[in-house]
Amino acid sequence: MPYCIRINKTGPASVMKWQHFDIGKPKQGEAVIRNTAIGLNFIDTYHRKGLYPLKTPFTPGVEGAGIVEALGRGVMNLKIGDRVAYCSDPIGSYAEKRIFPAGRLIKIPRNISDEKAASMMLKGLTAAMLLKRIHPPSKSDTVLIHAAAGGVGLILCQWAKLLGAKVIGTVSSRKKGALARANGCDHTIIYTESDFVTRVRQLTRGSGVSVVYDGVGEKTYPGSLDCLSMRGMWVTYGNASGPVPPVAPLTLLQKGSLFMTRPILNHYISTEEELTLLAKELFDVVGSGSVKIHVEQRYALKDAAKAHRALEQRKTIGSTVLIP
Repeated sequence: MPYCIRINKTGPASVMKWQHFDIGKPKQGEAVIRNTAIGLNFIDTYHRKGLYPLKTPFTPGVEGAGIVEALGRGVMNLKIGDRVAYCSDPIGSYAEKRIFPAGRLIKIPRNISDEKAASMMLKGLTAAMLLKRIHPPSKSDTVLIHAAAGGVGLILCQWAKLLGAKVIGTVSSRKKGALARANGCDHTIIYTESDFVTRVRQLTRGSGVSVVYDGVGEKTYPGSLDCLSMRGMWVTYGNASGPVPPVAPLTLLQKGSLFMTRPILNHYISTEEELTLLAKELFDVVGSGSVKIHVEQRYALKDAAKAHRALEQRKTIGSTVLIP
């Protein structure tokens, strides 16, 4: 029997347990995947802590890559032995093997490794959603990216620069600042040393940025709004520091007729066609080398608790993968 990480009650990282489970057999339209690499994401910690409640017990994890080992009836787009990647629902990637809807699996190109595919599905598709669907930046735009040295942040920096934008990023240390600058950031702000709102205003000569891509949440609000130019857009897509409090419409008016959106990836890949198209755009820029995926930390899957602690303590850079 394969092993998985199981959560019987929500709480700190210690609630994750390593145990056997019965995988069962694939139903019609499903595939059995032997995971070779699993991506670590902040949303995994939200599920573990109960911020985004799931029915217990559950196996966490929202992205991964592996090999097709078995197919249910009616699956025509895959064969046993195919390398595939996946993300989002159904949750449960923290496992040696799993069953997943075949129509939601993306074949991995030969020039992309399993580790990179596993670590870029959720993060890369999130970046693609932000830059290609929600607010595509142009050469006239200056953008602010919070957590610029994180998994999503590094992809955003490179891709936004590729699209012609001027990129400002916030980071927590000089080391992370150097990494962000090496990956497309024109300017980095170490928020532990200076006020990021003041620095953004200085760097933009008082005009502010046209868009803020904010995956941090509570600690960067309301500063993110104060960084925006008139009619700028605040894209809040994560809660790494905690959830953002309710924002009154009059606040957006008073700060310059601002726009605000709180997207979730599932709503942009709700059909197989949407998923396939967005994944192709991502794989094209990664496969060409225009956007690099930085897998900087690796943990054994059974040590997922250690990986969660490192992520929550901001000790990681780039992406982290769990290896079964």
